[in-house]
Amino acid sequence: MKVSIADIQKLRKMTGAGLADCKKALTEAEGDIEKAIELVRERGLAIAAKRSDRETSNGCVLVKYENGFAAMIALKCETDFVANGADYIKLTQSILDVAVANKCKTLDEVKALTLADGTPVEEAVKLRSGVTGEKMELDGYNWLEGDNIYTYNHQNINMLCTMVQLNKAAEEQGHNLTMQVAAMNPVALNENAVPQEVVDNELKVAIEKTKEEQVEKAVAAAIKKAGYNAYIAENEEHINEGIQKGNITEEQAEDIRRIKKETAEQKAANLPEQMIQNIAQGRLKKFFKENCLLDQAFYQDGKISVADYLHQADKELDVVAYKRFTLRAE
Repeated sequence: MKVSIADIQKLRKMTGAGLADCKKALTEAEGDIEKAIELVRERGLAIAAKRSDRETSNGCVLVKYENGFAAMIALKCETDFVANGADYIKLTQSILDVAVANKCKTLDEVKALTLADGTPVEEAVKLRSGVTGEKMELDGYNWLEGDNIYTYNHQNINMLCTMVQLNKAAEEQGHNLTMQVAAMNPVALNENAVPQEVVDNELKVAIEKTKEEQVEKAVAAAIKKAGYNAYIAENEEHINEGIQKGNITEEQAEDIRRIKKETAEQKAANLPEQMIQNIAQGRLKKFFKENCLLDQAFYQDGKISVADYLHQADKELDVVAYKRFTLRAE
């Protein structure tokens, strides 16, 4: 049966499927639009299932604040070509709209919703996957509730979104802090909000790094005292290079290895614990300053902290909470 261009375009508008797929479905349905819609949906779901093991590293992230509730969500896919499509962005927005309207607080709640056109959210995602031929999945759902929430879509390219809630209305400060969160990616609001597991790990790394530096300094001093070239003694590759170029003998190479080994062992066994702890604590404080939002240097003026920036506007102005999600590898 020959189908009309008008019917093909109508089916495409209703389903978002490609022209060829619409023509094929209409032909098989003998021109029955409703039956053709079902065929498109069934094939879309089947195609989506086949692609369930693919990686989704692209997508669309959107954020919205309305009636005292803010949320962000990412609809992930395989390529930026699909992610930048108008239909794809429209689908992401429609999912976010119903999530905000229903004040959803988990991704499972979002997935259980129905879109304005009557299509269940999860089915709509699978159908779009079938249309594009790419795996798709929802991710990155975050929310904040209450007053004085400010949102930001970085560069309006739907790759990175942030939300910041203040304890008072302050549009300029709120907007600037959404940009701060986007640029500086804080791990917590303040020192007290950093998970203990993160603190413990950072302190452990700081202690190990401090010990390594102290040992390295002792070895460098011993090599210098023995009159050997620091570059040659740096590692085994440089030692062998020195031998090949005739800058040191095999005996001198062995002496360098002996000095490095004995000095390192002796220094490691006699490190002053209190000094190590003091230096490590200093490193931990630096970590807090660089990674806690209120302690970070304000991105527009590196001489003051975010907390100081807020207090310049209002001594009582403070951050209640913030959220951030990005599809970029960081």
